Amino acid sequence: QVQLVESGGGWVQAGGSLRLSCVASGSMFIINDMAWYRQAPGKERELVALITGGGNTNYADSVKGRFTISMDNSKNTVYLQMISLKPEDTAVYYCKADCNLPSNMRGEFWGLGTQVTVSS
Repeated sequence: QVQLVESGGGWVQAGGSLRLSCVASGSMFIINDMAWYRQAPGKERELVALITGGGNTNYADSVKGRFTISMDNSKNTVYLQMISLKPEDTAVYYCKADCNLPSNMRGEFWGLGTQVTVSS
């Protein structure tokens, strides 16, 4: 199995910046892609950004130009650099990893989330 641990959340004023990190650990897995999702109170969880093992990225329209996802394959770590934060970015941010496992299995794993609060 794969465990994901997020960090870097917190409180920031509008216009500020935060950098989230997510470390994947476990045994015998290969990461296909990693992503950040977020869920605001009363709303559904939504994809924020995704990065493949090859470095291709995809962003939600609402964060394009403000958020940057990156991955350090050697550390099994994905980052989300967030700038120009807005109150509507307030949410719990979750990390997700899609991994290849032994015996040709494939698994999807989630972290427990980290709270990001942006005040106006």
